[in-house]
Amino acid sequence: MNITTSIESFLGQLAGFLWGLPLVILLVGGGLFFLFYSRFIPYRHLSESLRLLTRPPDDDEPGQLSHFQALCTALSGTLGMGNVSGVALAIAMGGPGAIFWMWVSALLGIATKFYTCTLAVMYKGKDSEGEWQGGPMYVIREGLGRRWLPLAYFFALAGLLGTLPIFQINQLVQVLRDTIAIPAGITAAEEHFTFDLIVGCVLAIVVLIVGLGKLPRLGRIARIIVPSMVGAYILLTGFVLISHANEVPAALGLIISDAFTGNAVAGGVVGAVIITGIRRAAFSNEAGIGTEAMAHGAARTKEPVREGLVAMLGPIVDTLIVCTCTALVILISGVWQSGDADGATLTATAFGELFPMGGSVILAVLVSALGLSTVFTFWYYGSKCLGFLIGAKYQHHYIWFYMGLVVIGAVVSLQIVVNLIDSMYALMAIPTMTATLLLAPKVNQAAKTYFAKRESA
Repeated sequence: MNITTSIESFLGQLAGFLWGLPLVILLVGGGLFFLFYSRFIPYRHLSESLRLLTRPPDDDEPGQLSHFQALCTALSGTLGMGNVSGVALAIAMGGPGAIFWMWVSALLGIATKFYTCTLAVMYKGKDSEGEWQGGPMYVIREGLGRRWLPLAYFFALAGLLGTLPIFQINQLVQVLRDTIAIPAGITAAEEHFTFDLIVGCVLAIVVLIVGLGKLPRLGRIARIIVPSMVGAYILLTGFVLISHANEVPAALGLIISDAFTGNAVAGGVVGAVIITGIRRAAFSNEAGIGTEAMAHGAARTKEPVREGLVAMLGPIVDTLIVCTCTALVILISGVWQSGDADGATLTATAFGELFPMGGSVILAVLVSALGLSTVFTFWYYGSKCLGFLIGAKYQHHYIWFYMGLVVIGAVVSLQIVVNLIDSMYALMAIPTMTATLLLAPKVNQAAKTYFAKRESA
């Protein structure tokens, strides 16, 4: 057994252990608790969430982003490879039924995000350089007190490793290889490696340019890329689905029926289907994981509840809309049944089957833009975690380490990447959900005050 196989085996066992029943109970059970404990506030005030997107930032408050910029920055960290490769992996590993459990996780994730992102603004803290920051590590430190600091450091370490760009870069390069390199005649393994390495180096330079502009530049880029690319992706998938409208009901029926049987891929093990769906949903929308709270915590607002309301739109856009579109395209195409591909290749193949007139190329362009926006956002998350661990004055050095990771991600094994990121996401969920459950009464109190003022205004 070579070293690569040994690493794959170890990380696979680690991810399987961490994503066991206890973690599923923590995420799903926690989401159920938040939903009922809030008395369905997230669902009763969705219109308020949409209204707040156009509200300008409160200039007299600490922070760097408007509500809309914060949402777009958070979405840029979830949209992209999680919606394209993540959905394909869910179907390849757990069958169509995994998509149903992704929906369940997203519906509960709406409530979870309301709590985690309200707390991210409520308990902002100053870093070692005196700048205001948000995120689970600061929520734990400021909201639970110094004796909980080990849990804050635990999140920051897991977050540093969980926001590595290797999955996004790996799958982005795979899409470009499948849609550009192979059709151009670049087929040998050595040529593939060279192509991947060159693309990785180019992407590293692009990341450097954005990274040197810090969060304000990232917010401006996310505000442009996310709405336009999501709209274009929905138009692309919408065209495909309308063209095959008669097959959509059967695909939806397969998702629902397989969710309770697991017959399609998971061998009749329903538990495996559920865990796969929850696992991929966590990677897709990050509800309960805590990374998106770092973006929402940077919003300039005097009302933490406002940012919580805006944040809960994330799982709706990310999982319920975009991931569902991807899943339907894959299922209708039938390519998932061959078992010859997974990840981005499976999705690109599905679009190539249903939209032969350049569908896979259009997908490559859209995914490249969304994938890059995720890489930019993960740089920000990772630098903030590093700043919490070793001091904010050193976090700007992270960009050079990050560039190296971009190049490595272009050539590393997909299975190693998936299992490493899955493991770190599982570890991030533990401190995030623990702190949120303990501080939930503070959110309810703030929400009661906020909505009372809204009604009396």
